[in-house]
Amino acid sequence: MIKIGVAGLGRLGLIHAENISNMKNTELTAISNLDETFNKEVAERLNVPYSYTNYDEMIENPELDAVCIATPSGLHTEQIKAAFKKGLHVFCEKPIGLDVEDIKETINIIDENNDKVFHLGFMRRYDEDYQYAKEMIDNGEIGEISIIRSYGIDPIVGLKDFIKFAKKSPSGGLFLDMGVHDIDVIRWLTNAEVIKVWANGTNKAAPELDEVNEIEIGTATMQLDNGVTGFLVLGRTASHGYHVETEIIGTKGMLRIASTPEKNKVTVFNEYGVVRPTSQGFPERFQEAYVLEIRDFVNCIRENRQPEIRALDGLRGTEVAIACQKSFEEDTLVEITY
Repeated sequence: MIKIGVAGLGRLGLIHAENISNMKNTELTAISNLDETFNKEVAERLNVPYSYTNYDEMIENPELDAVCIATPSGLHTEQIKAAFKKGLHVFCEKPIGLDVEDIKETINIIDENNDKVFHLGFMRRYDEDYQYAKEMIDNGEIGEISIIRSYGIDPIVGLKDFIKFAKKSPSGGLFLDMGVHDIDVIRWLTNAEVIKVWANGTNKAAPELDEVNEIEIGTATMQLDNGVTGFLVLGRTASHGYHVETEIIGTKGMLRIASTPEKNKVTVFNEYGVVRPTSQGFPERFQEAYVLEIRDFVNCIRENRQPEIRALDGLRGTEVAIACQKSFEEDTLVEITY
């Protein structure tokens, strides 16, 4: 029995908590969240033995084998280090951190505790569509990649809630808050590193975000070290739902993953015409991927192995995202050195 504590019960933390509670030979032993009333509700619903309003108190629990960190991004590195100090395995949501030097220091701690598993939450690598495309690319079925384009656009229905959140707590910016998933996909599918970025963005749909140095839609053109050109489109204003799409153009063909973010295989014929229902959020689109990544984390613990996704992937994603933010703010091309 692997006993896990979940820190943070926002949308994503709650997804992880529910998935862990449904896994065989795995126990959701503890939860940590600032809202004590909500903790009580979750603990009763998921049969959680312990609940805390303080992360440091939770990781003192001697029954725990591991923690799943889904707290605000700025807390990740300190909570990772604290968990390793207590001898716990760690699953951490993206990004691994917001500051490059802080992340490097954290990676040193992770490396020093290589008997413990560290897993980073880049769930798209566990999505069956992305895995299918990755296999085709690695088998050379589309030849050499020349261009890769990745979209990540949230539903516009969530924009007002994000504006409220951004005014209370910094997200790290669009490129870091959302773009790290697309940056990781670009690195993973091309087996290459980003070396130059040129980024732009606007707040036409939410001008009030200017006050908190946020943007609601952003783009970046990237040069990779193997000659591939990457295009990144991020936003919070998809009127039709949750739009995550990736296109890979090769010398022998091309792939397009989820050009329409379809909810299922149903086509609706009604007064609006012929309609294909679409996914309305990341919990729906990547439901199975979230299950598979936590299952892999637990299996890594049982099998005493490290996952494919490493802390270095988190560092690289943050470095590129910060470069994109700098390019946007300074209106200039930014070169990245590793």
